[in-house]
Amino acid sequence: MKLRGDINVLLLGDPSVAKSQFLKFVDQVAPIAVYTSGKGSSAAGLTASVIKEPGTGEFHLAAGAMVLADGGVVCIDEFDKMRETDRVAIHEAMEQQTISIAKAGITTILNSRSSVLAAANPIFGRYDELRTTSENIDFETTILSRFDLIFIIRDIKDVSRDTRLAHHIMGLHINVNGRGKKNNDEEESGNDGNEISPDLLTKYIAYARHKIHPRLTRKAADMLKNHYVSFRRETKIQAEESGQISAIPLTVRQLESLIRIAESLAKMQLSEEANEDHVKEAVRLFKVSTLKAAKEGGMATTDSLSGSGEFLNLYKKLKETLNEDYQLDLKQM
Repeated sequence: MKLRGDINVLLLGDPSVAKSQFLKFVDQVAPIAVYTSGKGSSAAGLTASVIKEPGTGEFHLAAGAMVLADGGVVCIDEFDKMRETDRVAIHEAMEQQTISIAKAGITTILNSRSSVLAAANPIFGRYDELRTTSENIDFETTILSRFDLIFIIRDIKDVSRDTRLAHHIMGLHINVNGRGKKNNDEEESGNDGNEISPDLLTKYIAYARHKIHPRLTRKAADMLKNHYVSFRRETKIQAEESGQISAIPLTVRQLESLIRIAESLAKMQLSEEANEDHVKEAVRLFKVSTLKAAKEGGMATTDSLSGSGEFLNLYKKLKETLNEDYQLDLKQM
């Protein structure tokens, strides 16, 4: 039986919270990536189309974005601007990771083993706190259930965060093309020697994707099973008390999502086993994203932004690990 191993993520939030910038960065860092916009994308452009040659009259297949990104990631911006019929066309590609074609006498199945990173705005442009989650999200449950993580990002007015963001934006304009110079205090605070270059990050992602294949331990599997049953029980109790069905369903697909997230966290550490620590972090990510969106629709809490200390400090060890044990393999790729 073939199981999907790629993670699909939906970023749903207010304007000007850097959703498009994040998609652009992923498009540049991922070894294989295709960037597209929902407004200018059709079902044929995302999956595949059959084109007739003007001279010979023969038909041939033209691959779409999800086929071209096989083995990588598809970044879809303005996901809410897509027509409903076009979103339905990628259902098969997001779950089975294949695209079936039966047109003009051509019957075939194309591989689309890619992750989907989509960004969208709420139905009213900005997230309305006075409305329920189902009223803010204008997507069918069939497409929402195919996303492993759904983050609702809100533009929260906070003095310290706004000051830090304004300082960063000013720094980008002052030091554009390297013409500006930072003072010593900014250099000391901004460069601590642990930054990873985009090229090195690309090599690291490619190495981890092709060389590391983690599997769940027995204890980790039991922990995931218990959490999944608990999540289903909580959503059932909430639905009975409120009398409303959640806009984001919690089905067996979410259990598979938790497994994929835990295995991906183990893959980040170049580990062949996904243990209890990886499951705890996967559950935390699921709670502050999909589960929180299903319950109340907000995610701007300190818990969602903090994370566990182990995984927040993981990037500090990546460069050292690559230089010691895996530098030779990365140079040969």
